[in-house]
This record gives sequence, C-alpha cells and structure tokens, in this order.
Amino acid sequence: MKKNTFEYIKTNQAYTSFYLNQSWDEGSFQASDKINISLSATSLHYGQSAFEGMKAYRTKSGNIQLFRPNDNAQRFQDSCQRICMPAYPTDKFIDAIAKTVLANEAFIPEYGTKSSLYIRPFMIGWGDNIGVKPALEYLFSIFVTPVGSYFNGTAVDMVTSDYDRAAPMGTGAAKVGGNYGSSLLAKKMAKDQGYADCVFLDPLTHTKIEEAGAANFFAITKDYKFITPKSNSILNGITKRSLIYIAKNMLKLEVEETDIYIDQLDNIAEASACGTAAVITPIASITHQGVKHVFPHHENMGPITKQLYDILTGIQFGDIPDPDNWIKVIK
Repeated sequence: MKKNTFEYIKTNQAYTSFYLNQSWDEGSFQASDKINISLSATSLHYGQSAFEGMKAYRTKSGNIQLFRPNDNAQRFQDSCQRICMPAYPTDKFIDAIAKTVLANEAFIPEYGTKSSLYIRPFMIGWGDNIGVKPALEYLFSIFVTPVGSYFNGTAVDMVTSDYDRAAPMGTGAAKVGGNYGSSLLAKKMAKDQGYADCVFLDPLTHTKIEEAGAANFFAITKDYKFITPKSNSILNGITKRSLIYIAKNMLKLEVEETDIYIDQLDNIAEASACGTAAVITPIASITHQGVKHVFPHHENMGPITKQLYDILTGIQFGDIPDPDNWIKVIK
C-alpha cells in the first residue's frame, strides 16, 4: 500500500447478503469485487443506497479492534429507514464486519504506520423495478481496503460553496448516496480553484457553517471552547461525537453545539474537519465571497486539536484505555 493515501485496493473477500421475501439470508463471501445488478434497480434510478464508513485497527499488542461499531450499526439503520430500506440487525451487522475484517487480515496495516483497514458496509435497492417506489429486494454488502490519510496530513485551505449539500428537512442527517452525489460539483469546483475542499453553509440562509466537504466541522475558540455546528441537515458524525466526549470529559473543555456564522470567524483559534476518513484535518483558512480568513494556527495542527487527535487515535489504536465501551476487539 502507498503510504498516506486514501485509495481503493482490492482485497481477498467481500461479504454479501440478500433481502428476499421480507427476510435476510445467511450471507456469504465472494472473492470478486464485482456485482451484477438489474438495469431497473431502484439504487440506480431513485437513490436507494446507504453506506457506512468504519475502520479496523491493529494495536501494539497485536489485537485487531473496531471503533464504536454499535454506533455505526445504529446510524446505518437510521439511514436505511430514511429511504425506505429494511434494517440490517445490529448483531448481524457487527458479526459480518468482524468476519469480513478477519477474512482480509493480511491487508490490515501494521501498528505504528498510522494506517488502518477501511470498512465500507452498504445497502442498495435490488431486483427488477419500475416506478418511483421502494424496492422489494435489497443487497447488503461489505468490502474493505487498507488506507492512509484522506488529506495529506497538513493544514488545508477551503472555500465556501454556493451549492447546498442537503435541504433543511431533507436527507442531510442520513448517510445516503444522494447527499454525496450532490456534493461532487462543489468539491470539484473548489479543487479546480486550488482548494483542498469546500465548506457547505446552511441551506436556509447561507450564513452558517454546516460541514467541511465530506466531513464534520469543529473549532477551538480563543477562549478555549470546543464548538461545532448544530443542524438537522448535517451528518451525525461518530468521530465528532467522540471528540465532543473527549473535549468535555477528558480535556475538561466547555463544549457548544451552536451556530457558527461564516462572517464571525475572528474568535476561532483552531478549525478542523473530522470524520472516519479525515480523522482530524486542520483547516488553515476559509475563503468566503473572495475574502480569505486565515486562522491563527494555520501552519500546523493547533495545540488543543493535537491533544484531541492524540487521544482519539490513541484509543483507536489501543494505546489509551477505552473511555466508554467504544472498542470491540475481534482478535
């Protein structure tokens, strides 16, 4: 695997399970990373697709562990429910994840590389369909791939987008394919202008930060508060929830889920994007309507953010004790 990259690499086995006649089958493994799908499947035409992003980590002692898999299972069920797909039971979800990881154990990066095995569970509408209605059949599948950093590990520059990622009462809080499809043009435009990613503002007023491209946004204020946007149209990030817990209970910071106005960034000392893929990526600057706002800690990760990063990754890689039943050791 190339170091510090977030790219697809085929592994040995993928897991598949089918929903037929209102029940899930036992599931099985396949060596191929290809599937055959009906031309009329609802996932292709009506956006019936949901997914999760998780990682498996190798610890110093040789254990292989997952980070907050129950939370991923619950969010996946919520996402599927939002677009009328059947729930995949939590116990089956976690068991299938563990078996898929162990079936591809040789691809889990070694401890100390800061790399991990990315896990992508997903569900799609399956079978022959016509007309705007939920499918009668579904495919649940899991593939894995070894990954490094989503960004390059240094502070990045971002620019606000005029496009919306999701509607105020839409599917923004669900991890469904349509949200990411609607973000692609904005992200491409940002990269074409030389930025690492875009920042999405609230769809109702375009005055408040919602998300940083494909990741949640958080900041440390100059008076040492941890702040992050509060909105019904952003993804309920598991990494963000973990950082809120760490900030409040381990670093004893004041935490606020609140409105963060794009024209009121002067009180922010450290800004970052966070997520399973991004982990924590510091944001050096945000350009809005042609005006570039540079944060005080713009060259490297700020001191509070670095503490958050070290604790989070320490827990994930087994160097810091599990604070709240987040870890599931699978080997």
